[in-house]
Amino acid sequence: MADASAPSRRPRITVAGVLAALAGLVLFGYMLRETGADPILDGFRRLGLAFLAILVLGGLRFLARALAWTLCHDDTPPLRLAHAFPALVTGDSLGNLTPLGLFLSEPAKAAYVRPRVTLISAFSSITVENLFYTLTVAIVIVSGTIALLFAFDVPRPLQQASWLGLVAVAGVVGAAWVVLARQITVVSGLVAWLDRRRLGPAGLRPRLEKLQSLEQRVFGFARRSPGRMLPILALELAFHVLGVIEVYTTLYFLTGERAPTLLTAFILESVNRTITVVFKFVPLRLGVDEVGTELLTRTLGLPAGIGVTMALVRKARILSWTAIGVSMLVARGVFWREPRADG
Repeated sequence: MADASAPSRRPRITVAGVLAALAGLVLFGYMLRETGADPILDGFRRLGLAFLAILVLGGLRFLARALAWTLCHDDTPPLRLAHAFPALVTGDSLGNLTPLGLFLSEPAKAAYVRPRVTLISAFSSITVENLFYTLTVAIVIVSGTIALLFAFDVPRPLQQASWLGLVAVAGVVGAAWVVLARQITVVSGLVAWLDRRRLGPAGLRPRLEKLQSLEQRVFGFARRSPGRMLPILALELAFHVLGVIEVYTTLYFLTGERAPTLLTAFILESVNRTITVVFKFVPLRLGVDEVGTELLTRTLGLPAGIGVTMALVRKARILSWTAIGVSMLVARGVFWREPRADG
């Protein structure tokens, strides 16, 4: 009998996803026309071999989250770094290349490690790790936005958008806190509600028990492993610190003699996190990353074209690691056909 927890079909690219990608291409073309190709080409020449340092920093960021994931897995057998790291890289690669984002990347991570650990333990540890990651993302976004508003002369439209973003982040964090504190089973509760009213697909009913088990495992992590909380949080924060170092390194080589400040690098990284979260459905954040980063760098007083170049350097880093992730996937074989742990 087929495992009820296994997806019945592979995700398909939607019309909305295609439209998002096309809109990103239009934005990218517009910003490229506005800035011109010369500043961008000059920026890549300035960066030169320093791009290797950008690649290494990207790998260290994957390593930090992979280590955090292994700590979030408190089941037997343990999840080892040798399996978590390639799973994280391949999952991120698949999520970046398609409009499906988290709907593809997170299941791909679980499927990658499934021969080593059970599916339910893989999904629960991924969920816990994402909760810690989301908390640190919220901290970075809020602190970066506040720093931007009080340290720089920000245009009024950007001020309004920033305050609106702060309110939205505060609302999401508050809602998540209530769900975790009261252990509200949101997903399984919604599935059960739909099932009682015969509104959901029949295929959800056999998975209800596993969804409930998954949520209870997530809620019980802090009780089972209290000593892991601070190390996980430290690793997630290290991911963002490495991001700030990456931005600083990129700016240092792009701006020549004009060394950037750590505050500028931190604000740029916080906005990059915002763009990544909000526009996850746009493959590679094409267009929106270039436009958003360019507008911000001009607000921060940096030369024209720096923001677009930074966004393109970031894409080159993502594509390089995507190639590594795809090669890992090919070397490993088609993971959903391998023998799997029970569960």
